[in-house]
Amino acid sequence: MTDLVTIRSIALTAAINPLGAELTHLRDAGGRELMTNADPAYWTGHAPILFPVVGLPFEETIRVDGTAYPMPKHGFARRSQFEIVAVEADRVTFALSDSEATRAAYPFAFRLELTYRLDGATLHVEARIVNPAETPLPASFGFHPAFAWPLPYGEDRAAHRIVFDADEPDTLRTIAADGTIATARRDSPLDGRVLHLRDDLFTNDALVWDDVRSAGVTYGAGQGPQLRIAFPDTPMLGIWTKPGAAYVCVEPWHGIADPEGYTGEYSDKPGVFETPAGGETRIAMSVTLKG
Repeated sequence: MTDLVTIRSIALTAAINPLGAELTHLRDAGGRELMTNADPAYWTGHAPILFPVVGLPFEETIRVDGTAYPMPKHGFARRSQFEIVAVEADRVTFALSDSEATRAAYPFAFRLELTYRLDGATLHVEARIVNPAETPLPASFGFHPAFAWPLPYGEDRAAHRIVFDADEPDTLRTIAADGTIATARRDSPLDGRVLHLRDDLFTNDALVWDDVRSAGVTYGAGQGPQLRIAFPDTPMLGIWTKPGAAYVCVEPWHGIADPEGYTGEYSDKPGVFETPAGGETRIAMSVTLKG
């Protein structure tokens, strides 16, 4: 097992696994866990980093200039060993660069850096995607943190909800049987700006907003401490759990699974962005414990 890297502030402690640069624990000043219990009966993930795809490519394949490359669901970063670039008491930076193994699935030069920084009651996470090449770098990127449901403050699981910053009037995308994005859409389950969490919302996989207007949400029960999750740089959002599990994932995405049956170019698929030659793209999120 890889040793976790622990960082601290006066209000929070975070532990990150260099395997996948994955946030594994986020605890309050009293040592209470704010992340998933990773029960293997449901899902053993904690907060995987999704790169260079979000979701499932059709037949686990991407196509670059007409050539097919094998690409697993959510990409390879979450299963890759990151280098620890710098570590201080309250922050740590990890990096993953292209290699022979990554180029077999994704034929591009890149450097992906993840920085975790604690500032009081806020955990800041920033991804930095660097393109060292002389041609644009297509990519998708997503965060996938799984928060404790219920939070450890004594409120009932059924009292928990997610409140969006803005009105979200659009219908949602639906997940096809093979895990790609179906053509059909579904009505929004929001009550105004509030998503009242229930297991049956997730019977058919994640809730997917492909054009989210909010730059953040607040998660928790009506009473007690809550989590403010901000995602200013991502135009899409997934919310997911497995019914009965003790977590709910709030997933800011800049990318989405392939449309059902998609066999086009990777760079043309929905949600793919380009980092210019010699440039970089930064995508951030934060989690603040309030109350």
